[in-house]
Amino acid sequence: MSLFLHPPKSFQAILFDLDGTLLDSNMDTFLPHYLQRLAGRVSHLSPPKAFIAHLLAATDAMVANDGHATNEEVFAAAFYPFAGHTRAELEPIFQDFYANDFPALSQHTQRKPDARPVVQRAFDLGYDVVIATNPLFPATAVQQRLEWAGVADFPYRWITSYENSRTCKPNLRYFDEICRQIGQPPAACLMVGDEAMDMVASRLGMTTFLVPGASTHLDDSVPEPTYRGSLADLAGLLER
Repeated sequence: MSLFLHPPKSFQAILFDLDGTLLDSNMDTFLPHYLQRLAGRVSHLSPPKAFIAHLLAATDAMVANDGHATNEEVFAAAFYPFAGHTRAELEPIFQDFYANDFPALSQHTQRKPDARPVVQRAFDLGYDVVIATNPLFPATAVQQRLEWAGVADFPYRWITSYENSRTCKPNLRYFDEICRQIGQPPAACLMVGDEAMDMVASRLGMTTFLVPGASTHLDDSVPEPTYRGSLADLAGLLER
């Protein structure tokens, strides 16, 4: 649906997806590099193939989280102990990885020239601005990717991470949880993203804005986006 043919709506909050939306990052490309580097840090404990399989199984547990615990807690229950080693033994390795290895993965992403201007405009216009990234990563990984996108220094109302979230996209509880955190009803929120898992927010009553990209695959089961266009188009919509 054309951005400029659809009547503008009134919002109080703008929810931005991160990867593929504010940051030019295709997870199909990024994740293999991420997994290989992380597996390399624990190769003295486990063969990389076995480690990656176990990590992905724990990630699937987070995606299936029904809200009974944080994603971090669900991950820990599914992942630890691993290969005969406890969480206390493994967590320092992961913390060192995110501090010293994860930054190098920025080479597999690119900044979007319109990302910072549209986020700045959202703040200038007084919106509650949320980073609504799928909370499968710890906060440090989210913060670093915000830095890669050039948008890390804004006073966001909320940033989802695996520490503070109890569900994942496309579970509608994920979007409802954000609404509760920021004190806004779904009808007052605009969800901006590049994937089907973002567009399903309309089922909760949110308005949606699709930023088409490499990860955009919408089938007939996905609600039609309210708007679609570039980040520059989004800035124009906010002005209206």
